[in-house]
Amino acid sequence: MRPEDTDGTGGNGLQVPMTWLSTEYLADDLLRTGDLMEPTTLEFRAGRDALALTMFLCAFPGDTSAARALPERRVDELRMLTAYECTWRSWVCERLADAGRHATPGDPDLALARAAWRWLEETELLAADLDAIGPASWRPSADAAEEGEVRVWTPAWQLGLPLGHLAVHLC
Repeated sequence: MRPEDTDGTGGNGLQVPMTWLSTEYLADDLLRTGDLMEPTTLEFRAGRDALALTMFLCAFPGDTSAARALPERRVDELRMLTAYECTWRSWVCERLADAGRHATPGDPDLALARAAWRWLEETELLAADLDAIGPASWRPSADAAEEGEVRVWTPAWQLGLPLGHLAVHLC
């Protein structure tokens, strides 16, 4: 049965977060298309949430078209926003604060975006120490097998952001 009213609620006051769900779907599609990570891993979730949050905060259209159909200017914008060493974290915090000032109370899209950000910031994943990788580490050494990989606990967004960036490059 179709709802009586068309104000974005399901007739019983339940608002559907279509903008967030659309951007999350598109981010998921980008990561799956790139085949960078198993979809069941926390790393995949970090990449999907970081990419969805980026798209949501830069006002991607609520279009659920396939990732391969993204306009080139939008792909360039995503590449720039997710680039390594950019100020993504502060950009997200500023955009979320700004969105909170302009959103209607109880906005379900903003609530899901904030929940994704909270998870990305508060969850730590054990990963290779990306800061330890440098020019010297690219040269194989005689003791490479004995050295082992340096692993550190890293906020999920620091893993998800480069994964999202790579997925955007592959689309």
